[in-house]
Amino acid sequence: MNPMPDISGLPFAGLLGIEIREATPDRVVAAMGVRKELCTVPDILHGGAIMSFADTVGAVATVLNLKDGAVTTTVESKTNFLAPVPIGDTAIAVCEPFHRGGRLMVWQTRITRGDGRLCAVVTQSQMVLEPKKG
Repeated sequence: MNPMPDISGLPFAGLLGIEIREATPDRVVAAMGVRKELCTVPDILHGGAIMSFADTVGAVATVLNLKDGAVTTTVESKTNFLAPVPIGDTAIAVCEPFHRGGRLMVWQTRITRGDGRLCAVVTQSQMVLEPKKG
């Protein structure tokens, strides 16, 4: 297995408390504890936090598939919210590819909570940006 990607340079991921648990070009698994600062009323994980969690994990998955010098940016993201994640629980994201092309990669991230219930499904498209030449 590849070494865990270093996300310490991603300050927003640090703010969210994202922990990468598994990372290969075919699958990224991450965890995020649900604390008060990430919640809405009534103490459940905010939809924006869920989307940010999935966006970060999808970007990590894309980076693991990039050629040297290339970078990525999200160009589209769609989230289906299925169940709440309560405060004190841990959200788990599993991200796997739908498509890994040279210019566009599409990922699906399934987010579950501690009891295994599926809480959200996020599909995102990541554009591959080649390095600028001379």
